[in-house]
Amino acid sequence: MPLKMKVHDREPITLALRRFKKLLERSGIQKELRKRKYYEKPCEARRRAELRKQSAIRKAKHQTVKPKP
Repeated sequence: MPLKMKVHDREPITLALRRFKKLLERSGIQKELRKRKYYEKPCEARRRAELRKQSAIRKAKHQTVKPKP
């Protein structure tokens, strides 16, 4: 999936660079590059996913329980 961005005439390079960074962020390319930078064993990926799931459950439980005033 190639990214394309047109730089407008008389557009400052800083604004064009900012638009490009936002485009990269929205496309998910940077996230994918960081993820693939190092090899992750399948068991480590499963463990991380399980921890993420447990954390989400704990977080949801904590938000639903509100102390009485």
